[in-house]
This record gives sequence, C-alpha cells and structure tokens, in this order.
Amino acid sequence: MRTMMSGPDTTSDERAGGGRHSVVVVGGGFGGLQAVRKLRHEPVGITLIDRRNFHLFQPLLYQVATGALSPGEIAAPLRGVFKRDQNVRIVLGAVTGFDLAGRCVLVDGLPNASETRAIPYDSLVVAAGSNYSYFDHDEWRPLAPDVKSLESALEVRRRILTAFEAAEVEPDAERRAAWLTFVVVGGGPTGVELAGQIAEIARDTLRRDFRTIDTRAARILLVEVADRVLPGFPPRLSARAARALERLGVSPLVGRKVVGIDAESVTIAAAAGEGERVPARTVIWAAGVVASELATALAAETGAELDRAGRVAVGPDLTLPAHPEVLAIGDMVQVHDAHGNPVPLPGLAPVAMQQGRHAARAIHDRLRGKEPPSFRYRDKGNLATIGRASAVADIKGLQLSGLPAWLTWLFVHLFYLIGLQNRLLVFIRWTFSFVTRGRGARLITVQAIPPTTLAPIVRGAPAAQAQDEAESP
Repeated sequence: MRTMMSGPDTTSDERAGGGRHSVVVVGGGFGGLQAVRKLRHEPVGITLIDRRNFHLFQPLLYQVATGALSPGEIAAPLRGVFKRDQNVRIVLGAVTGFDLAGRCVLVDGLPNASETRAIPYDSLVVAAGSNYSYFDHDEWRPLAPDVKSLESALEVRRRILTAFEAAEVEPDAERRAAWLTFVVVGGGPTGVELAGQIAEIARDTLRRDFRTIDTRAARILLVEVADRVLPGFPPRLSARAARALERLGVSPLVGRKVVGIDAESVTIAAAAGEGERVPARTVIWAAGVVASELATALAAETGAELDRAGRVAVGPDLTLPAHPEVLAIGDMVQVHDAHGNPVPLPGLAPVAMQQGRHAARAIHDRLRGKEPPSFRYRDKGNLATIGRASAVADIKGLQLSGLPAWLTWLFVHLFYLIGLQNRLLVFIRWTFSFVTRGRGARLITVQAIPPTTLAPIVRGAPAAQAQDEAESP
C-alpha cells in the first residue's frame, strides 16, 4: 500500500544512528517496546514510530475506566523510557503504508503538519496491534465505547459516573432503572474485570454518596456468546469466576449475544430465540478483536494471506513472505509453522512481548550472518481479577482462585508496569483503595475537543490573523 501523494518528503536525517544498520519499529505497545529495549545496545540505529508519545499498559486500562487509577499511572512517555539511549529516535506520527521494494515506511500525521514522509529502513518490525471488532456493526461504536485507549477509557468513566448522577435526579422509576443498568458485552478477562469493578463501585464506593438513589440497586449484565465466562480459562476457573461475579451482583448472561444497541436500550438474544430489549443507558464493549489496518497493507505488499480477523500470515520466524528483513508481531499476525499450519496463540500481552524480543534476536542474528530460530511461545499462564481479593489464575496447570490468585495478579501487574514511579504510585493507590474501598479518580471530564474544531495554524501569518480566519464563517 503506497501513498497516493506524489513525492513523499524524505530528509537526510531519517536514518537513526548515522550509517549504522537502520531498524524501524512501528508501534510503542508491548511488542514494539520489547523489540526496542532488546536492540538498544546493539550497533544499530532505531526509529520508533507511534501515533502516541507514550507506552500504555493496557491490562490496567479498565481501572482508569472505573476510577481506580489515573491515566498517568499506567502510561510512560516513550522519550522518557529511552532518554539514555542515543541510538533510539522517537517519531510521533501515524504509519499509513509501506514501500517494501524501496524499504521505506510512509508516515503521516506528523506534529509539524508536513506531508507524508518516507522513513527508510534496513530492518522493519511492525507491531501495530489490534482494535475491538463490532462485527460489522460500526454504528454501535459511539453507543458502546470500548476500553482500548486512554480516550475511550475516560469516556467510559464519564458515562459510568454520569449514569449515577442522572439516576439521582431522574423522577421516573423506569427511566431511573435504565440509568442504573450497565451492560458489558464480552465475557473475557476485560469484560469480567469491568463488570466486577462496576459492581464494586455501586455496592461499596458510592453507597453513601447519593441521597435519592440506592446505588446498590444497580443492575450489571455481562453478555457472553460462549457457554461460560472466561472461555479461555479451564471450565473449573470459569465456574468460580461466575460465582464470584454473582456474589458481587453481576448477572452473567452466557450463550447470549447482542443483536441491537440504541441510545436507550440493548437487545440481547439467545443462540436460537427472539431478542429481548433491555433498557440500559450505559453499554461497554469488550468483545472480539480485529487486526490493525497495517496488517492489510503488509498483505497487499507481500501477497501474504489474511485471516477472518484481518491478521496477516507470517512464517515461523515472524517474517513476511520473500521479505526476511520485515517482521510483524503481536495481535496483528497469525503465525504459521514450517508446514504452513496456523499456530494458535492467545491475544495476550506476553505473546507480543515474547515476539518483540524474538524480533530483536532475529535482527541480531542476521547482522552476524546467522539464521534466526523459529518463534516459540512460552506460556506463563493466564490471570483475571474479578473484584476485591477475588481473581482466578491458571499458571502452568496450577489453578488458583480467591485471595492467592488476586495477590498473584497484583504482583505480576506491578512487575510489568513500566517505570518505578508508576509502580510505586499504583501500589499506593491499590493499598489505599483496599483499606478505604475508595477510588481517587472518580472525575467526570468533558469529551475531548475534536481536532477539526481547533484553530488552524497559518504558516507565516500572525497568531491573531490565524484566529480571525478560524472564527470567520
């Protein structure tokens, strides 16, 4: 997929590290970050490109959405992470395509508003991640936000807290009940964790905060199309998670799917049956994923196949067909073995992290004339928290639940957080919340101003003139 613009802007300083082997990494998530961290001590120049200037610890994003943590506590500025690594260059921009024949990455959305720029590479690592899939119902997206970015998490937080405020002043009983009904779509770890947190907000955090409503009357529905919640866990742990959710006041609706969403209700249907309309003013989406559009761009450039989730096929060593210098990793890829058979891998952060480290080792080996080995995923287990001192853990066959699993979950997430300051802040916040049952980030913030409403900067014009032009009809 090449840019439609003629003559992308290319400057002489695009290669990080002078004349050294140039590595471009697309995406500052788990996979991309690990690739850069493993390569930064190699004799290479690294350019890390991301639309955001920070690394986001997505496993704790739901706690931002429910007011348990603040955004800055789970994010780390990329320039701060690599400030001591002189061979690492950060570029803030959006990758729009690739020219694999010319070994260039096409970048748009640069902060100086310049034209599409071509950044050359000798080795390329693409770790663009994935988005939630609304299963061909993109019209549901504004009605049921996901929890995939800081902006969407803050919007979910705004909607949850606003729902309680609206119920407080709503005189009509039926409409009040709709404001106090929360529907979480998707019974995987994120959906289970969100539902449990909303239940704790209603039962504990806000219990004494309102005068008209009883927040404990809130109804939380968790909709999962599979026959149990946490279908990626052993059935025994799924059953324990369901019981823990029910004790919190969550109603798991398994074997059901959402067939309709509007501003005031959700329609839920069984596998074979008519849909039931449930009045609900707050719907949160946590079901299904689709690969980044950059997977499609790579497939178009290389002829690689795409699966139903839009993931591009890569070989055992994570390279693209006929392009050993290009590695793709994370949620955007489907790994195949030496016989061409798909290798099933979970869509978890540890997979992306291990693939990022493998990509770095592959570049290291090729620089020394060695053939890199095939990627092998080492499954360290799966964790999901449900609520206060309640979680489930499946660690190499060892199945834990309750307090031991919860403590394991706490340790693992603190360990993988980026930055000592964030670890300390999150630990203090969790300790305070455990003791007081409070949430320090229960703030209702306005929606972000769309970029199109901001006054444009007119090059060479005085600031006052630019503002006048922006305000003129």
